[in-house]
Amino acid sequence: MSGTKPSERADALVLSAVERRYREGAGELAVLRGVDLRLAPGELVALVAPSGAGKSTLLHIAALLERPDSGRVEVAGVDTTGLGDSARTDLRRGAIGMVYQFHHLLPDFTALENVSMPLRLAGVSKREAERAANELLDELGVAPRASHRPGELSGGERQRVAIARAVANRPALLLADEPTGNLDPGTAEHVFSAFVRLARFTGLAALVATHNHELADRMDRRVTLVDGRCEQV
Repeated sequence: MSGTKPSERADALVLSAVERRYREGAGELAVLRGVDLRLAPGELVALVAPSGAGKSTLLHIAALLERPDSGRVEVAGVDTTGLGDSARTDLRRGAIGMVYQFHHLLPDFTALENVSMPLRLAGVSKREAERAANELLDELGVAPRASHRPGELSGGERQRVAIARAVANRPALLLADEPTGNLDPGTAEHVFSAFVRLARFTGLAALVATHNHELADRMDRRVTLVDGRCEQV
């Protein structure tokens, strides 16, 4: 597909022969050596690999935060190969949501304001943005905490708000880097269950980097990185 308009019918993510190398002293370190990966709409995929295998690099490239040295990256049917920085930013804002190990919520804003902000930036009215934000917070079980600031929320509540914010604009693709890695096991279970429910509810595709094999088993499939290439587990 040409152009920069996402398509609901296209695969949420396609990585084709993606390579990424970094300078290391006088030489180069090859982190990704021809990664091929495809996520269909609505598919939940766990990325399980050892530290240093390249998970974060893969996620950054999928999120259009880094450019590969070679290969092709398609997001929601848009081939990003020839896109400039501005077009990549627009596509990322409209088609990609990100969840990190740490919530990165704005401390001076309430949970409701944090979630509604991406919608307001996209031109949605305040009333409609708050309605949609409340719906997401309710789906994640934190609607009663909507008026609280991040400092007044528990770790699990903050991460649920961060997930709601990431999907506020109804992205085609959600990328998560150890979204429960900073939580105790019980809280992680509750947050992950809420995450899966919300992903199913919104119909987005998700690629989730995690070391938790029990949580990974509950997703549609698992992939790993071996010698810089993506393999089905």
